[in-house]
Amino acid sequence: MKVSLASAMGTCFGVQDAINLAMSPEFESDLTIVGQLVHNPQVSKSLKQNGVSLVPGIEDIDKIKTKKVMITAHGAAEKTKKQLNEAGFIVYDASCPLVMRVHQTIKSLVTKGYFPVVIGQKDHVEVKGIVGDLEEHLVINSEEDFGKIKNCGNRKLGIVSQTTQQTDKVEALVEKIRALDYVDDVAFINTICQPTRDRQVAVHELADQVDLMIVIGGFNSSNTKKLVHVCTEKGVEAHHIESSNQLNQDWFVGKQHVGITAGTSTPEDIINQVHSEILNIAKRVEGLEKEALLS
Repeated sequence: MKVSLASAMGTCFGVQDAINLAMSPEFESDLTIVGQLVHNPQVSKSLKQNGVSLVPGIEDIDKIKTKKVMITAHGAAEKTKKQLNEAGFIVYDASCPLVMRVHQTIKSLVTKGYFPVVIGQKDHVEVKGIVGDLEEHLVINSEEDFGKIKNCGNRKLGIVSQTTQQTDKVEALVEKIRALDYVDDVAFINTICQPTRDRQVAVHELADQVDLMIVIGGFNSSNTKKLVHVCTEKGVEAHHIESSNQLNQDWFVGKQHVGITAGTSTPEDIINQVHSEILNIAKRVEGLEKEALLS
């Protein structure tokens, strides 16, 4: 059984910078992260072990007991940062610069007279941050949301994307929006981040070679879910796991080539643990298969 790693996978620079900042010894347990720094359970556990406190969001401001607070890699609206400052906190911003580029891009489109539209998940923390300072906006995630465009009454749309969306999906949605008879003008700026695109391209390439894909990342990680979706769209069996102890030996029986990929919030050590365990499983499965042939 062959085991291959995707050519691009695991933590991106924005995630790694956020983790490094939060783990800095300068905070000495005097830090609360507002939200989940990155969508990975092992990272959240490490932060807590390092004395960092976590609260779900800005609505839990009354639960913050430290003087210092941190904005997550997913970014936040300026009004959220202002609220924290006015409450007397020292604010550290771990926002990924590629996410902040989306904030700037959509505000620029509004300045040019376009009605702001974000392709993404309306309840995702990144999207909430992108639209948080806008007076009006729409969030579109599928064709089922096109009625929102018609009802908004604006025929000139400025469209951006959540950074972790699937490239093919976003481009297809934009083309369908352009074709709507109640839309006259569409300015689309593709703000899917390069690390996300790289990982999607890599999993596309690897999925053509394997008969099983293991995708590593937080179960609430948007970009990790998109990697799974790429595999299933190509008809490749894929399993989404957060850690090596979730691997099931039965998945590997009869498989010839196994691929491994990981979302942008998945640390290298977690990938290495999964890779090592898959190699062990491969040896066991091959041994069982040889025994079956000889019996």
